[in-house]
Amino acid sequence: MVYITLDILPMSHYEKGYVAPRGWKPKNPDEDYIISYLDIELADGIGEDKFEDAAAACAAESSTGTWTDVFSGKDSGVKMADKMKAVAYDLDAKTKTFKIAYKKELFERDNMSGLLAGVVGNIDSMKMLKAFRCLDIRFPKEIVQSFPGPQFGIDGVREFMQLEEGPILCTVPKPKVGRSAKEQANLAKILFTAANGRYHGIKDDENLTSLFFNKFEDRCDKVHAVLRDVEEKSGKKKMYLCNITHSNIDTMIQRADRIKGNGGRWMMIDAITTGFSAVHSMRLKNPGLAIHAHRAMHGLLDRESGPGVHNRLDIEGFSLSMVVLSKIMRLLGVDSLHGGAPKTKMENYAEPKLIRDALQLDVTPETSMTLGQNWYGMKPVWHVASGGLHPGSLPDSIRQLGQDIILQCGGGVLGHPWGIEAGVEAVVQSVDIALGRGNIEDWIKENPDSALAKASHHWGFDAKIV
Repeated sequence: MVYITLDILPMSHYEKGYVAPRGWKPKNPDEDYIISYLDIELADGIGEDKFEDAAAACAAESSTGTWTDVFSGKDSGVKMADKMKAVAYDLDAKTKTFKIAYKKELFERDNMSGLLAGVVGNIDSMKMLKAFRCLDIRFPKEIVQSFPGPQFGIDGVREFMQLEEGPILCTVPKPKVGRSAKEQANLAKILFTAANGRYHGIKDDENLTSLFFNKFEDRCDKVHAVLRDVEEKSGKKKMYLCNITHSNIDTMIQRADRIKGNGGRWMMIDAITTGFSAVHSMRLKNPGLAIHAHRAMHGLLDRESGPGVHNRLDIEGFSLSMVVLSKIMRLLGVDSLHGGAPKTKMENYAEPKLIRDALQLDVTPETSMTLGQNWYGMKPVWHVASGGLHPGSLPDSIRQLGQDIILQCGGGVLGHPWGIEAGVEAVVQSVDIALGRGNIEDWIKENPDSALAKASHHWGFDAKIV
């Protein structure tokens, strides 16, 4: 047997050029590069002096490299691989953070699944790491413009909701599951008509799909019938965030068509459980509905309990930030997305603001935790503030997140001691105070018998940690 001697690549990732020279910055990053921002912890037994090697390995594994020497002769693809390799830069050994620059030609346009498979897909399984967090990804102009973005965005939704200013007010039925379709339609009527019709919407919860006691078709028809009736009598636009979530995209398309046929304007998708491909496809196959993206299961991707998320200490586990997920969802084309509210489910109280910026600004600024982003005119997305909200906590959310938010109160409306109508009235009173820049505690002292006063005595002024 005759063996052929192979040309072999050098061993070290650093020698292969997967780490840029100190001080290097990508030229024209908004035109030519996809950039990721990573935070890592080295596996036990790997010395701190190997941080640079680890950064190089991350760049190699996520672009054109591999763990060992390979054939580099004729027809090997090595020349193109060397041309297209990613490079790690801005290495900070103290915080174990660094960035990776990928030439945009390394990834297909309008293919989020393929892009993420490269940029973060394999790094989290590298044995030399015991923790990894993708803090941010910055997309270049050509990639941004290859995606559809929101169909309506903030201004489009305000137009069809006939809402010139202020947040959208919405409630999720609680218990999450239990009401029949008829009972949910009855709740919708109460929400739509209480407080002189000032309340806007009702939303399915994430696990309310099509159940034997509350079939999708029945619920869709009945709630939209109430919506049409109330709109016709009051002249005020209402919304029903109707959950089409299913693992079969054909079923989701059928459900979206049924919503449209009922005169609805919104479909709700559990955007993480259905996947990026499903969200992208539903945006393109959309019959003309705004897309409300619920983020059930996001914590398995973005939750990080280590202190390093906030102040550059050690991180724990493997994750990517909600900022990254928010940018992805804006590109794929949702019109509203759950992003948390101050002092609720988010351990990092500042993160909802970063999420809001990623969803709504045309040029998102760079921070110590984010890379920023130029959106090139892509429509902004409604930030949904939810989780433990109640009337006493709403002014803080409006003050910190602005008016282009959907305030979602479930228990904060349905749990009011005086009943559902009083819960709606308390929310409306609280929002009016916030928009008028009044002081909620002073107002309550002057109106001690109000629904808002009762709600605040019951729950206080801080959002509940849930």
